[in-house]
Amino acid sequence: MTDNAKENVTSNPAGASQTTSGSPEVLYSERQWVPAWWWIIGIAFAALLGAQMGNNRGFWWFAITFVLVASVIVWFLLHLSSTVVKVEKDSDGTRWLVVGDANLPDNVVKRSLAVPKSAKQNALGRQLDPAAYLIHHAWVKELALFVLDDPEDPTPYWLVSSKNPEKLLRAFVPAQAEQAIAPLQKG
Repeated sequence: MTDNAKENVTSNPAGASQTTSGSPEVLYSERQWVPAWWWIIGIAFAALLGAQMGNNRGFWWFAITFVLVASVIVWFLLHLSSTVVKVEKDSDGTRWLVVGDANLPDNVVKRSLAVPKSAKQNALGRQLDPAAYLIHHAWVKELALFVLDDPEDPTPYWLVSSKNPEKLLRAFVPAQAEQAIAPLQKG
């Protein structure tokens, strides 16, 4: 599958995605933005540094310092927010979990599980396998776990942060979703 094929997704008037010329259908997509209060603190920090530089020096010292520091902070926060988790469906029916440059077909997922906020520390602590593929952001409270059964891949499982693991699981592995989301309903 080429990158150009992935970019040709359009939406119909009903709002559902549809494919054009063999491009995959996007079933689920989420961008993991940093919390709003991080932006507020970042801009406040840039203003504080600008005020320190402008103290007894004039407005331009404040303005230039503020713009430079705010630009670096905005770039950094946008970089932290660049993770996009998508589920795409090919024309042959294969569902793909796409996170950045990595992708995982649904036919190698043996088992899946939603990891609630209460179990997140355990999943990322001593129980974490060093060979696992991990996409984690501290500001995203829940995770989705995909245990692999692929003899060609030494990765035992994928552990992916998700703002809505239930929707992610239903889109990627619908046959396993009911059992996989049970921990979310318990607590």
